[in-house]
Amino acid sequence: MDSFRKGFSAAKDGVSAAAEKTKTGVGEAASKTRDGVLFVGNKTKDSLVSSVNTVAQKSTEQANLVADSAVSGANEVAQATVDGVEQAALASGLVKPADAPKVEGEAEPVQTAS
Repeated sequence: MDSFRKGFSAAKDGVSAAAEKTKTGVGEAASKTRDGVLFVGNKTKDSLVSSVNTVAQKSTEQANLVADSAVSGANEVAQATVDGVEQAALASGLVKPADAPKVEGEAEPVQTAS
C-alpha cells in the first residue's frame, strides 16, 4: 500500500508540475500572441496611413492638373472672346483700324469696306 501511495503521490506531483508548466506555457503563448497581434496591427495601421497619404497626394496632384487645365482653357476662351470683340468692333466700323490698339505678335486688323 505504501508503494501505491508513493506512486500516486509522485503522479500527483507530476500532474501538478505539468499543470504549472502548462499554465506558464499558456501564459507565455498568450503574451507572445498578443505581442504578435499588436505588431501586425501597428504595421497594418502604418501601411494604411501611408496608403491614405499616397492617395491624398495623388488626388491633390490630379486636382492641380485639372485646375491648371481649367485656367488655361479659360484664358484661351477669354483671349478668343477679346479677339472676336475686337474683330466685331472693327468690322462694324465702331473702331477704325488706325485706332485699334496694336498688340505685339498680332496680325494686322482686318479692314472692311466702309
